[in-house]
Amino acid sequence: MNAQQKAFARLFFKLKIYASNGNEFEKLFTSIMNYSYDDFQQIKPWGNIGDRKNDGYIKSTATYFQVYAPEDISSSYPDVIKKIVTDYNGLKKYWSPINEFYFVLNEKYLGVNADCELSINQLIKNESLSDGGFFTPKDMERLLLDLDEDKITQVIGFLPEISLDFINYSILNEVISQIVKLPVSTNLERIEIPDWDKKIVFNGLSEASKIQLNCGAQLLGSLNQYLSNDPFLAETLQQQLNGLYSEIKKENVNIEATLEYPGDKIFIELIKRCLPRDQQQYLLSILTILAKYFETCDIFENHN
Repeated sequence: MNAQQKAFARLFFKLKIYASNGNEFEKLFTSIMNYSYDDFQQIKPWGNIGDRKNDGYIKSTATYFQVYAPEDISSSYPDVIKKIVTDYNGLKKYWSPINEFYFVLNEKYLGVNADCELSINQLIKNESLSDGGFFTPKDMERLLLDLDEDKITQVIGFLPEISLDFINYSILNEVISQIVKLPVSTNLERIEIPDWDKKIVFNGLSEASKIQLNCGAQLLGSLNQYLSNDPFLAETLQQQLNGLYSEIKKENVNIEATLEYPGDKIFIELIKRCLPRDQQQYLLSILTILAKYFETCDIFENHN
């Protein structure tokens, strides 16, 4: 499965997550776990004894999972905090030993409430567990995309053969939307700008382009932290930017002899093609993304 097909699979999976509540989400979780771990054992409620607060476990590591998928997660966090404790207490009455405990929560990619995170961390500490925490759709997605193509298809359905360019651009838009949401920093500590002066000169970029790259570099830390949580997203974005740069460079193969700063034309065209809308609010996000891949030499040429 190539990067484009994985992007399509990722989109299909997200749609299933958004549409799955209750039992449907639990079925999605257990199907991924059954394919990912040979010794994962799903536990189904049986008669009047239920599942003994165990929705599935990995026998070899004594790792237990409890699944919760409310329809409206935004109003359900007080219930999550209560359920973490009651479910774990119910689990340890019947199952032993317990080395790790994970609360599988369909937060629909919204993130976990801070009080819930503190609550489960405290439980892990109090119970002297080796590990545990929340297991969210992001974790399920990571496991899914590591599977063979036939197993991915079994989970999310058949993937049609169509042009996937628009899905690649959805990856870019997703990252842009995250950068736009970042709060304004009031931290006055010195920001380290990458040492890329030689590369700027080598690629025929002007001082104006350097200033814009330096501006984007101020948010590199936040962007790198966001991408570190999703290696597939980072890989797809890298491939997309590299391909876009190569395409624009090929279109402007003879501009060196006609312009004082030929790199500026490519740089400006990259910005234009990355912008989801021709609006100023997206510019800093684009500059941050370009700064990242300029630094790592995925766009423009290395001077060494």
